[in-house]
Amino acid sequence: MFQNLTGWHAIIILVVILLLFGAAKLPALAKSVGQSMKIFKNEIKTGAEDGPTPQAEPMQNSSQASPPATPTEQHPKP
Repeated sequence: MFQNLTGWHAIIILVVILLLFGAAKLPALAKSVGQSMKIFKNEIKTGAEDGPTPQAEPMQNSSQASPPATPTEQHPKP
C-alpha cells in the first residue's frame, strides 16, 4: 500500500495536516498521541503479565456436529 510513498508524498501530507490543524494545535496533538501510545504500551505490558487469556472453544466442523435432538415426548393434538 505504501510502496510508492516517497519523501515528497510525506511532505505534502505534513503540509495538509498543518493546514487542517494549524501550527498552534500541533504540539498538543503530538502530546496527546504520545500519551496515548504510552498508555497503550503499559496496558499491553500489564496485560501480558496477568496470564494467558481464556481461549474460545474451537468451532465444530458441520460434518462432526451431532444431529438435532429428537423430541422425547409426543404432545397429543387437541
